[in-house]
Amino acid sequence: MAERSHDYYVKLVEEDYFGSVTRQDKAAILDCFTENARVTIYHGDNEPRRFAGKSSAGASPLGNFFDHLLANYDPAFEDFTHYVDVANDRCAAHFRVHLTPKADSSYLAAGVLVLQNCNFFRCRGGKIDDMILYYANPSAANASASMPTGFPKQK
Repeated sequence: MAERSHDYYVKLVEEDYFGSVTRQDKAAILDCFTENARVTIYHGDNEPRRFAGKSSAGASPLGNFFDHLLANYDPAFEDFTHYVDVANDRCAAHFRVHLTPKADSSYLAAGVLVLQNCNFFRCRGGKIDDMILYYANPSAANASASMPTGFPKQK
C-alpha cells in the first residue's frame, strides 16, 4: 500500500469529493470512489440508508444518492475539521452543510437545512472505498415531532 500524506486525504475529502458535490459534478464525485465503494448514512435512530458502487443486497446504487441530492439541493460545505490516519488509509471530517432546496424541488417549503455532519472515510488505492455519514439536523429540535432517540427536550 502506497502511503499518502495528510494533505492528500484533506484534499481528497474537502476539495475533490465535497468540492465536486458543491459544483454538482456527478462524474467527478463518483471518480472519488472505488468501483465497489459503499456509503452508509445514519441519522438518529432511523434505519441506516445503504448505497453501493456495485449492485448489492440491501443497498441502492451509489449514483442514486447523488442523483437525489443534486436534483433537489444546492449544497455548500464549511467549517471542516479533519482527522487523518495516514498509516491506515483512513480519515474523518466534521463540518457543517447547507442544503438549499432548488426552485423545482419538493423540499422547497422546508427551506434551507443546516446540518452538522461527521463522515468517516476508509480509502483504498487513493479513493474512497467506504464512507459512513452521521448527521444531525439541529433545526429539527424545534419541531413538534418526536426526536429520533425519543429523549425528552430540555425545558
